[in-house]
Amino acid sequence: MTRNVFKEYRMGEETIHALRDVSVTIATGEYISIMGPSGSGKTTLFNVIGGLLKPTSGNVFIDEVDVAQLDANELAWLRCRKIGYIFQSYNIIKVMSALENVTLPMLFAGVPPDEAQDRAVDILRRVGLGDRILHTPKELSGGQQQRVAIARAFANRPAIILADEPTANLDLKTGEEIIHLMKEMNREQGVTVICSTHDHKMLDISDRIIWMQDGAVKRIARRDEVEIQIDVLQEQHH
Repeated sequence: MTRNVFKEYRMGEETIHALRDVSVTIATGEYISIMGPSGSGKTTLFNVIGGLLKPTSGNVFIDEVDVAQLDANELAWLRCRKIGYIFQSYNIIKVMSALENVTLPMLFAGVPPDEAQDRAVDILRRVGLGDRILHTPKELSGGQQQRVAIARAFANRPAIILADEPTANLDLKTGEEIIHLMKEMNREQGVTVICSTHDHKMLDISDRIIWMQDGAVKRIARRDEVEIQIDVLQEQHH
């Protein structure tokens, strides 16, 4: 997935090393959580993997394509067809219904309108919004809006879902529902999910966890290797 990735920023005379020699391999269908404090590099890594930022050096592969070598048009094509995004602020279009929000990316990707609508209705039902497909965001709760965002991300059948703090704006119960919904969709579609998060409940459904610190990978662990540490982690962050 990433090989020897560096990302540097110049701030006057100073060079900021946002990523330092990051090499991570992620298998198809894995659910990965990237964790770390603010400034650890997790958001930068997330954006580099998603083609939203170009690395200063190194390689980033999605479906054997080196994202770092693509031009703007090729990147736009890749993001449209291969990557689904879920953001903490939902990023759904306020004047469009849930159905239109989910259908739109498929139309951009060249899916015929009838097929796009059928797929959108089906996936909205699967995320529990079958009776809300014609509602606009202002008629939906935060949790329901995030369900629309999840449906939209999965609708194009991407290779990778990138979720940036997907539970940050939700209450505890709704956040847990969203976490389990994402895992369910991950299992159903076999799509790789990479989640940047502070939410330690994500540990429960992750196959592996990547801890970032000072722009580098501090540790990568399987879920079963952190079983005993979850309560400790929770206590440390309260």
